[in-house]
Amino acid sequence: MRTPIDPMINIQMNMSEFNKLSKFIYAHYGINLPIAKKVLLESRLQKHLRKIGIPSFKKYIEQVCNDQEHEEVVYMINLVSTNKTDFFREKSHFDYMRSIILPQAVIEKEREIKIWSAASSSGEEAYTLAMTMEEFNLQSEHKLHYSIIGSDISTDVLKTGQMAIYDESRISTVPIDLKRKYFLRSKDKSHSKVRLIKSIRDKVKFSRFNLMDERYPTHESFDIIFCRNVLIYFDKETQEKVVTKLTQCLKTGGYLFLGHSESIMGMDLPLVQKIHTGYLKTR
Repeated sequence: MRTPIDPMINIQMNMSEFNKLSKFIYAHYGINLPIAKKVLLESRLQKHLRKIGIPSFKKYIEQVCNDQEHEEVVYMINLVSTNKTDFFREKSHFDYMRSIILPQAVIEKEREIKIWSAASSSGEEAYTLAMTMEEFNLQSEHKLHYSIIGSDISTDVLKTGQMAIYDESRISTVPIDLKRKYFLRSKDKSHSKVRLIKSIRDKVKFSRFNLMDERYPTHESFDIIFCRNVLIYFDKETQEKVVTKLTQCLKTGGYLFLGHSESIMGMDLPLVQKIHTGYLKTR
């Protein structure tokens, strides 16, 4: 454990260090870190370096490049990116799933619906998928068995997802009847925390996964994949590689959902748009 550094000591990043860092991030994570982000990244990392006791960006970059767990890289990327995630974010996707996809699965007598939240962050999306499945089953004569995998590159956010404990303000987007049904409030009134009930927590399995990995779980043949609001950090070439691999993980007739500002325009893929940024795999 290093000793924290005096806040009066100035730690600066030169252009050579920034270039090395940005090349490493692009090579391993497909994320472009433009020069315009240098000042922001430097100022935000200075406090972090002092806290963890690293005296220079040179030594920090050495640590980042040798970090097998990738937590420092993820921490750094989070500093310069927007990681907004909410329950029922882009609600139209969940409405389409409940009103179109799941009734069709009942008609086709699917044995199990396999769902992958491929950039699950702290679990809000994955648990929204679980609540959507539960609500459908409550109102359907024919119940659908289902499994949900939530994955992310950061073990820190995965731990949050596994715990399923959130500030009460985080569930403001959850319909009030679902709040009552699926969330428990903390008994400690000084902490406004809530937790998903066990039956919902048990429906989601979290695991670490880097979308830049060569090997994807293509053997799974998922019915539904959500990969939303992460492609925006990749360049066009990397976006196409990721979407191609995600499509390979879908069974024919499965659905891929991207973020509302993301597009597959110009990509040669067996996907047909059925709703805004919601696509059906046709072959």
